[in-house]
Amino acid sequence: MADWSELSELKMGLYLCVFDGDEELDGVEIGSYADFNFLRKAITAVVEDGHFGTRCPVFVTHSDSDGEWPPEQASKLLTELDCVEKKFANAPPAEFNSEWKKGVAKTYGIKPRCLLDCFFDIDGEPLIKRLKGLAELSVQRGVPILFQ
Repeated sequence: MADWSELSELKMGLYLCVFDGDEELDGVEIGSYADFNFLRKAITAVVEDGHFGTRCPVFVTHSDSDGEWPPEQASKLLTELDCVEKKFANAPPAEFNSEWKKGVAKTYGIKPRCLLDCFFDIDGEPLIKRLKGLAELSVQRGVPILFQ
């Protein structure tokens, strides 16, 4: 990962992961809590037509602090993320909400053509795709997605 001066804003970042016992199976560094909230606000605006929690309640109503999505919720989360993916793919891009995103986009050549392209993890990987991967793993293994 590149050394960006604004990485200090990520010290209080949100990490979502799946463990099976003591073994970490996968994890996604979302960015800051503000980045997670920016995503939830975008989902509320674009997918839920401004009505918080009506179409994606598992995703948007979960606290961003320590907690988990159990496998049953991860299954519902998959359906929600499919909807988010489709709606975001047809929505115009938004400005990046943080300096680290600008740095990652520059480093990895990310040039958003739609809203879906505006959300990526700290390694420049598509965030919705990565979250779907965690949800699939949670369902397959019967283990929760942990918020850390």
